[in-house]
Amino acid sequence: MSDTYVECLVKAKPSILGKFFKVLLIVLTVLFTLVFIVLGTVIPFIIIVPVLTGAGAYFVNMYTDLEYEYLYLDRELVVDKVMAKSKRKRVATYHLDQMEILAPIKSYHLDNYKNRNAKEIDYSIGEELKPDRRFVMYYEGGLKIILSPSEEMIKVMRNTSPRKIFAD
Repeated sequence: MSDTYVECLVKAKPSILGKFFKVLLIVLTVLFTLVFIVLGTVIPFIIIVPVLTGAGAYFVNMYTDLEYEYLYLDRELVVDKVMAKSKRKRVATYHLDQMEILAPIKSYHLDNYKNRNAKEIDYSIGEELKPDRRFVMYYEGGLKIILSPSEEMIKVMRNTSPRKIFAD
């Protein structure tokens, strides 16, 4: 059995709301730290506020600075989430045998799947670029998974399942 290994790392676009909260919490941390420096001797328990806003800024940064890593090995696609380039979490494992179709997001091959009620999971870059390189995978059990794999990964996956994977 030939083991083919390909990995791909894509950066997800952070949401506007996430960016706003991150900047807001950082500004509040700086302001409350300055207030603590000025009023720290009068009100000693005021240190709690900058510590809480600083911790909030840290966690908002962790969940808005996301990257997805796709690992393909021997008919299995593993998706990992990398948060702020410091913490990795295994999100899902998909077997190509249970996949129904993998095609570009605007492909005519997906026309038969348009009206299907499927739970949508987005592991892509999160935005439509020109040209749009996102792919949609319909997986057994009613899942619609949006990915942004590299061309090399699509080529290798297509060699193993040519009737299920389309590159248009």
